Amino acid sequence: MNRRILILAALAIAATGAPVAAQRFEPTRFSVETVGRGPDVIMIPGLTAGRETWRGTAAAVPGYRYHLIHVSGFAGAPARGNARGAIMTPLADELARYIVDRRLRRPAIVGHSMGGTLAMMIAARRPELAGRIMVVDMLPQPAGLFGGSASGWGPLAGSLGNFLATPGGRRLFGGLMTAFSPPDTANRHSDPDVVGRVMRELATIDQARDIARIRAPLTVVYASPDIRARAVIDRQFASAYAAARGARLVRIEPSGHMVMLDQPARFRAAIREFLLRS
Repeated sequence: MNRRILILAALAIAATGAPVAAQRFEPTRFSVETVGRGPDVIMIPGLTAGRETWRGTAAAVPGYRYHLIHVSGFAGAPARGNARGAIMTPLADELARYIVDRRLRRPAIVGHSMGGTLAMMIAARRPELAGRIMVVDMLPQPAGLFGGSASGWGPLAGSLGNFLATPGGRRLFGGLMTAFSPPDTANRHSDPDVVGRVMRELATIDQARDIARIRAPLTVVYASPDIRARAVIDRQFASAYAAARGARLVRIEPSGHMVMLDQPARFRAAIREFLLRS
């Protein structure tokens, strides 16, 4: 077949309106591993953590297809799309695009800490995509976990940027991250620049109004270290999520921030109930 015939054939196909295969979207701000079969569940880890955070939960609660997210720049993964510029909003946008591209039908979205912020961002901005949401130990204003507010932590966020601008500051920050990272990332360092930029963004995020736009059923699992702290933490989370319609609050104690690792049996029971609720 000569070149002229090939061109004419291509024009004929175009004239008939024959569909052209769309290119598969491949995210650069995160990678995904899928495990299991069943309804889709997207699992987003927290700051500096990788997908290993969720592997035990996925194995213990079968019957679902889990999409285990690993954010670029965390837990040994190259920074790729997160190498420069803003991260949180572009990352939420890529996660939403992944849901659309893979034709996931209103998946459940589970996010721990920073991952919970991302889950709420997706559910509030793209409510048609989320089937149900579980936020694990995170407030609409992340600064509230440390007794601050989004407006009050602005200067601190700027200071962190100056600190990370020097090689010595990045090395020190990298050492601190190793000390406070979850166990599964202990030997897989996160990119300090990526983590620092995410922390600056988290310090000023305020979703107090955005959560009122979430239409998907919302479950908030939160940690309490012991009975002495229970009343204060209960009030903090109840007040923070008061604007969320029908939000279901689930306390797990005694536990630290890494609820799925500190109290795996109780957390898995909460996940089962969350996924089975109609």
